[in-house]
Amino acid sequence: MSEFRLNRLFNSQSGRALDVAVDHGFFGEPSFIAGIENMSSVVATLVRANPDAVQLTLGQARLLQSIPGKAKPSLVLRCDIANVYGNPLDTHVFSHHVPNAIEEAVRLDAVAVCVNLIQLPGRPEIRESCILSIMALRAEATRYGMPLMIEPLVMQENSKAGGYMVDGDTQKILTLVRQARELGADLIKADPTDNIDDYHLVVEVAGDIPVLVRGGGRVDDATLLDRTAAVLAQGASGIVYGRNVIQHDKPYGITRALMAMLHENVSSEDALAIVTGSAS
Repeated sequence: MSEFRLNRLFNSQSGRALDVAVDHGFFGEPSFIAGIENMSSVVATLVRANPDAVQLTLGQARLLQSIPGKAKPSLVLRCDIANVYGNPLDTHVFSHHVPNAIEEAVRLDAVAVCVNLIQLPGRPEIRESCILSIMALRAEATRYGMPLMIEPLVMQENSKAGGYMVDGDTQKILTLVRQARELGADLIKADPTDNIDDYHLVVEVAGDIPVLVRGGGRVDDATLLDRTAAVLAQGASGIVYGRNVIQHDKPYGITRALMAMLHENVSSEDALAIVTGSAS
């Protein structure tokens, strides 16, 4: 049953989770690798900081899972790859999931797999590819009791905003989150809305499916922590942050600060003090 694996993702006291995404090398974009050139070192730092989970790819998951002992983060396995983040976009745009992804996740002892649901303006074939992947993965995830995290990703027009720029329009996010719910998500990883006070609507449209908030591009610490406090107050079940952790000059400190907010209800101001007072 999928809830057995989810018991290893969510903190038993707070019911929340911090998943640090380090799957960026999968997408073949040079800028995404900044700060994660040495994956062994990155994973070692994260294991020391001990978030609830680390999100890795098929080729990097063993760096985490080969570490002996029980005192380490759980694995969330990224199981699809796309080339929608370039600027400019390639002539041919694609999204594919890893063959036998669910079986691989079982072998790697993952607690969940993550797959995109991308809405790219003027490119409906990408959304179709994502839906086909989700349906295939859903069938196998059900068979093996593997939780399926769907990542609704509403992107801006590439020619106007460049690669990897998300659209924080509330209605667009709500629509795609609802589709993820309808497609059978066990977890939803959704972008923050431009109007952060709208985020309770995202949680509401997801129904009984836990919503983890996507971090997106780098922002300053105060902005990140205030935004985190706002989405948690509106019912988010956790966060999935990548570059705001792994490209931080104190990845250990920011991880510990976020964990304090999630599991100890520390304020954003006190969390900022944890960052500034921590070692790297």
